[in-house]
Amino acid sequence: MYISFANKPSGPSPTRRAPGVRTVSSTVVSLGIVSMLTDISSESVAAILPLYITGALGLGTIAFGLVDGLQQGVSAFVRIAGGYVSDRSDRPKWVAFVGYALAAVARVGLLFASGFAAITSVIVADRIGKGIRTAPRDAVITAASEPENLATSFGVHRMLDNIGAAIGPLLAFFILLLIPDGYHAVFVASLAFAVIGVVILGLIVPDVRTRAPREAATTPVARRRFDWTALNSPALKRVLAAAGLLGILTIGDGFVYLVLQSRSDFAAQWFPLLYVGTNAAFLALAIPFGRLADRFGRARVLIIGHLGLLGAYVIAALPVADIAATLLCLVFLGAFYAATDGVLAALAAQLTTPETRATGIAAAQTVVAVARFIGATGFGILWFVLGRESSLLVVALLLVIAIPLAAWLLRTLLRTPSPTPPSEEVTAA
Repeated sequence: MYISFANKPSGPSPTRRAPGVRTVSSTVVSLGIVSMLTDISSESVAAILPLYITGALGLGTIAFGLVDGLQQGVSAFVRIAGGYVSDRSDRPKWVAFVGYALAAVARVGLLFASGFAAITSVIVADRIGKGIRTAPRDAVITAASEPENLATSFGVHRMLDNIGAAIGPLLAFFILLLIPDGYHAVFVASLAFAVIGVVILGLIVPDVRTRAPREAATTPVARRRFDWTALNSPALKRVLAAAGLLGILTIGDGFVYLVLQSRSDFAAQWFPLLYVGTNAAFLALAIPFGRLADRFGRARVLIIGHLGLLGAYVIAALPVADIAATLLCLVFLGAFYAATDGVLAALAAQLTTPETRATGIAAAQTVVAVARFIGATGFGILWFVLGRESSLLVVALLLVIAIPLAAWLLRTLLRTPSPTPPSEEVTAA
């Protein structure tokens, strides 16, 4: 694989690449850098938010639970709206820009928030920004990539994104190490990274269009028809159903870490850095799994990725307290995200037309977000009733049943690993 420092051409490529050579557009890399900076900003705050809310602000764990729930669920309610506006306007970059800018403005609010209502408003604004930007950003990645190289492009983007997710907690850790109670110093650093990311997006990332140039030039926005039938294709519905089924059994990393902490001195001592371990595995495996998905089939890699999640559950539930088990669990979690996050977006893009691409990606992301919110809530109740290890084993057993069911739902896509042009995919479905 090599990175091309030219944008994807609008017409056919004049030369054919050598077999096995993969290119990634500079647009994808630029968006990855924007996401990396934004994730440094957001994850540095997320890493200290529990301590800040319960310690510095003096609020209780119920307040933090509500804030954490908002962090997980608010973005799901605006993702489809962001995708729809992107598709109708054919300006995905600028719709994404609004989302990134809103999140940056929310960072300013952190400097002044001093109560529950204020901190909740800031978190809601930040998550709405995330919901607005995600699908249009992924639509730009799709438009800037060759169809046969799409999952690889998403892998490169997710790798850069997760470098930021790993750096963010480390940044917060070292700031608080140097400045005890230096929460506002973390917020200032977070704001700086967010603003730099927005500037790079506005000035450097090109305004990639998802429609054909002739259509974009001749058809006014108000007269462009949205092809809802493209989102009603049986193939996309099966992907959404499989994603929802598996998403309900994705309980959230925090629960897995708490189980590890309860029996391992290593996990207890280094608990704040367990997130970093998962993200490190994610960024190391994102590109390899993306290339594997492009070559052997995106639906196949999506299913294989959930085997990694199953492995993480089993290792966490077993009464093994050594360091190797903890590290292996983190590797499995990272592998799961590397094999599913960008791959699902690429699969949804494969099954939609250019006119409906952002909305299709947003639909898949919304289904996953809502399903995981339900799964995390249900697991919390199950934990209360059955205890840590028993509840995790129950979810692992349900996942053993759900993975074959999801494979059955995706059976047509599992038989056709090679991507086809989106318009043909929708028609054939």
